[in-house]
Amino acid sequence: MKVVLLQDVKALGKKGDVVEVSEGYARNFLLGKKYAVEATTANLNTLKLQKANADRIAAEQLAEAQETADKLSKVTATVAIKAGENGKTFGSVSSREIAQELEKQGIIIDKKKIVLPEAIKEFGEYDIKVKLHKEVAASVKVNVVEE
Repeated sequence: MKVVLLQDVKALGKKGDVVEVSEGYARNFLLGKKYAVEATTANLNTLKLQKANADRIAAEQLAEAQETADKLSKVTATVAIKAGENGKTFGSVSSREIAQELEKQGIIIDKKKIVLPEAIKEFGEYDIKVKLHKEVAASVKVNVVEE
């Protein structure tokens, strides 16, 4: 019996695959637990439409990420932190502060997408990597100045 998998099934296939299984396995396990549906013409057409829609959404997200990457390459985020004697900093600059500065400039980025190998604890200019999409990464300049 041919079935269309609705979710990943170990040792059988991934979501959206059309697989041939025994009728008992299909009826008792896959269809019973809603892991699959029978591979009828209507179900195959539905699967085809869902894949097309998912591809379109993925393309839109990729285009949006590339547009944001272009914007990020043109801006510099300036973060001011307090300093003590001899130019030592109090605290550090984290991804949250960088995200807030970028938001003030009109670029909204989740702080989890900003990749900091370690917190910034010195004044100066840094190139920080931002992972916008699995295929798109950008670099933003961060200038740390004394408050």
